[in-house]
Amino acid sequence: MTLMATSLEAEVMAALSTVLDPELDEPITGLGFVRSVRIDDAGVTVHLRLPTSFCSPNFAYLMASDTQDALRFVERVGRISVLLDDHHDSDKINAGLAANAGYVGTFGAEAEESLDALRLTFQRKAHTAAMERCVAALLKNTALAVEEIHELRLADLPGGTQKEALLRRRADIGLSIGRDQPVVVDDAGNPIPTDEVPLQLRFAKSVRISMEGNAHFCRGLLKTRYADGEPDEMSTHVTNTRNAS
Repeated sequence: MTLMATSLEAEVMAALSTVLDPELDEPITGLGFVRSVRIDDAGVTVHLRLPTSFCSPNFAYLMASDTQDALRFVERVGRISVLLDDHHDSDKINAGLAANAGYVGTFGAEAEESLDALRLTFQRKAHTAAMERCVAALLKNTALAVEEIHELRLADLPGGTQKEALLRRRADIGLSIGRDQPVVVDDAGNPIPTDEVPLQLRFAKSVRISMEGNAHFCRGLLKTRYADGEPDEMSTHVTNTRNAS
């Protein structure tokens, strides 16, 4: 039984929208990875899906685990069940999530690196891409010269979604978001030497283009994979039977 949206449904979907694909740096809701949400008197069950059955199990676990964590902040949600569908490691990941076994407990000897290290790698890439977007926009829309980029401070960036994204990404990897902080920095927050700025920006642009291209590719794969079996392969089917007669 599908009902009209309630505040609880809105809260659940808002929580899910905070979960990002670690490689693409986009919400799993926008990517179509949330297949269904079912709310009943016991709690909430979320089914996730990915573009292929062989997507990296590390990424798959990270998104599923982050989904579980995000839903824990929703009041009145009750029991939480997160299930990954149609993946070659679905059974292993789903069992690990249900048992709260953690990454190493789920994969054992297969867990070659810590989940935190994996997450940090992609958070740094997301910061690099966000930094390049801000600088590229200034070069396109203002009189800023390449030779002046090394002087840019966060206070110099115009407000808006691009700056907000950059500040979030800096905070994610432990960098200061103070107004006087330089914009073009390395992963440790060190300013890039003036003569190295063009090269750093070319590298950053390649990272950004790669992420955006992969996101487009994944959307295409997902649509193709589920085109015959889903009414709208990119939408989330939300069902609420809580307190329904």
